Amino acid sequence: MTEAQSSSSLRDLQDIRRIMERSSRFISLSGLSGVAAGICALAGCWIANTWIHDFFAEWQLGKITLDELPALRNRLLSLALVVLFLALALSYLFTLRKMRNDRVSLFDLPSRRLIWNMLVPLVAGGLFILALLQQNAWQFVAPASLVFYGLALVNASKYTVSDIRYLGYLEILLGLINTQVLHSGLYFWGAGFGILHIVYGCLMWWKYERNTPETARQS
Repeated sequence: MTEAQSSSSLRDLQDIRRIMERSSRFISLSGLSGVAAGICALAGCWIANTWIHDFFAEWQLGKITLDELPALRNRLLSLALVVLFLALALSYLFTLRKMRNDRVSLFDLPSRRLIWNMLVPLVAGGLFILALLQQNAWQFVAPASLVFYGLALVNASKYTVSDIRYLGYLEILLGLINTQVLHSGLYFWGAGFGILHIVYGCLMWWKYERNTPETARQS
C-alpha cells in the first residue's frame, strides 16, 4: 500500500469514527461556553463579596441593623439568578455556533439524552436548595449546588465528551469540602463555577476546537 493510499484509508477511518461518535454522543459542546460561564460566575462572586463586605462594614458602624440581613440575602439570590441566566445564554450561543459548524441539530437523539441526564440531578438539586432556603440553611446552598452540579456532569458524561466527567468529580469534591468550611461558600462557589469552568473550557478548546476548519481560517 502506498503512502497516499495509507493516508486516505486513515482519513476514511477517522471520518467513520466521527460519524459513529455523532450518532451516539453530543460532541459539539464549546470550550468557550465554559470560559464564558466561568467569567460570569467570577464576576457574580466579586459583586456578591462587595455587597457582603459593605453590609457588615455599615453594620459595624451602626448604620444598619441585622434586621436588614434578609434583604441582603434576597439581593444575593437575585444576583445568582442573573448570573445563571447570563451564563446559560452565553453557553448556548457558543455551543450553537459550534453546532452549526459541525452541522448537527440541537434536538437529535444524543443532545436529548444529554439534556435529560443533566436535568434530572439539576432539578433535584434545585428543589433541594429551595428547601434549604425555606429552612434558612443558607450555609449549605453553595456546597449543595456544587455537589448536584457535579453529579449532573458525571451523569451526562456518557452522552458527550468524556472529559466532562472529571470536571464533575472536581465539582463534587469541592462541594463536599465546602460542607466542612461552611462560611467560605462564596469562595468555593467561585472556584467551582468560575475557575474550574475557565480552566476546563480552555482545555476543551485546545483539545477539540483549535484545529477546526473555522479556527484555521481565522488564524
